Amino acid sequence: MSSSLRKNKHFVTLMTAQAISSLGDWLSIVAIITLVGLKWEATPMQMSFIILSLALPMALLGPISGTIADRMERKTLMIFSDVVRGVLILLLTLATKVWMVYGCLFLIGIFSSVFVPAKNGKLKELVQDEHIKGAISLSSTIDSSTKIIGPLVSGILVSTMGTYNVFYIDSATFFLSALFILLLPKALNETEAVEGMEKKGGPSFKEEIKVGMGFIKESRFLLYGLFLLGVSLLILQLSDSQIIVLLRELTDVSPDLFGYTVTGAGVGMLVTGIFLSKKTDYNAFFYMCFGVLGIGIGFGTMAILTYYDLSLSLLWVPALGFLAGGSAGFVFIPFQAAAQVKTPVHMTGRVFGVVNSTTTTATIIGPLAGGGLATIIGIIPSFIVTSSLLIVLFIVSVSVRNKVEEGEKDVTESQSGTQGATPL
Repeated sequence: MSSSLRKNKHFVTLMTAQAISSLGDWLSIVAIITLVGLKWEATPMQMSFIILSLALPMALLGPISGTIADRMERKTLMIFSDVVRGVLILLLTLATKVWMVYGCLFLIGIFSSVFVPAKNGKLKELVQDEHIKGAISLSSTIDSSTKIIGPLVSGILVSTMGTYNVFYIDSATFFLSALFILLLPKALNETEAVEGMEKKGGPSFKEEIKVGMGFIKESRFLLYGLFLLGVSLLILQLSDSQIIVLLRELTDVSPDLFGYTVTGAGVGMLVTGIFLSKKTDYNAFFYMCFGVLGIGIGFGTMAILTYYDLSLSLLWVPALGFLAGGSAGFVFIPFQAAAQVKTPVHMTGRVFGVVNSTTTTATIIGPLAGGGLATIIGIIPSFIVTSSLLIVLFIVSVSVRNKVEEGEKDVTESQSGTQGATPL
């Protein structure tokens, strides 16, 4: 972390709140899967609806939630979202039927869809543009770290304390996160544009959503970058969800191999986040292109080595997971950072609401399509197809790179009184 970010006490407070709530998210997911999958012996279809219940609201409500995050005070929204989610996690301890779990998770997904764009908007308020890339990298590093630590800690807690006690702990993390957010200042000023709209009575909710969509369309980087992010994530999910099936093709497969592979991918993203946090001046689109290539090479190599049933899978499979995870970080983190820089503070909610909706939709469709593809053509061919599609996407992206960068309009200047409006 740069000295300027370390001295920014409000940024440190926001990152602390994010780390606590993100860790809690992973605690509850493992506990829910344990409860429904093992104790209640849910069917495969019922298990699929667990993740779908949580992700569907984020996919459908992204633009609407983002507009809400721009219209209301973000600090208040974040606190309210944390408190409600903490209560909903407590309600899971009373659930006796799987449909009750679906209902709680669907409501949690709704309030999570509000929290994410509000948090990104608050980050824009608290950090100056010249430090925003480092801030986003650190935020992504926290997410990657909790993905590694959370499931491990949750597994230990579930086995030693029981599922319901993990729900109590997870609920407490949301309330603790809300307390940290309570320490953050409110935005002191609004933009002149927003003030002008308020004097005129303000645009309708629907019109504000259109304004957010229009802003993305005006920026070639945001438009094609979001396309690249969404398509690469969709293709990634085609195979990522089927890795466990691919590993079953190996003769010397270890029961722990899947866990090591997921950990390797998480460590890869963590390393990428740390690397990018130390850099502030880089070409985001360049990194995104080669990140797509790295994911393609990682999956393609994994399929080929599995086909030849190469020994020592405990070494090369996690290593390729590390390559794919690190490459994915080069796709996601630079886009998030560049989007923060290019988006005025009063529009961050709408822009990142669309981003969140796009990525969540890809994570829903990808596994379903991946399962169908693997069923039709086989698991190894499906990985080869995935790898080939990502390499083709890399070639197309590199070919249009100059047009994207040359035609990019300068939309990074926030109006006076927006950036740095909150005292540090």
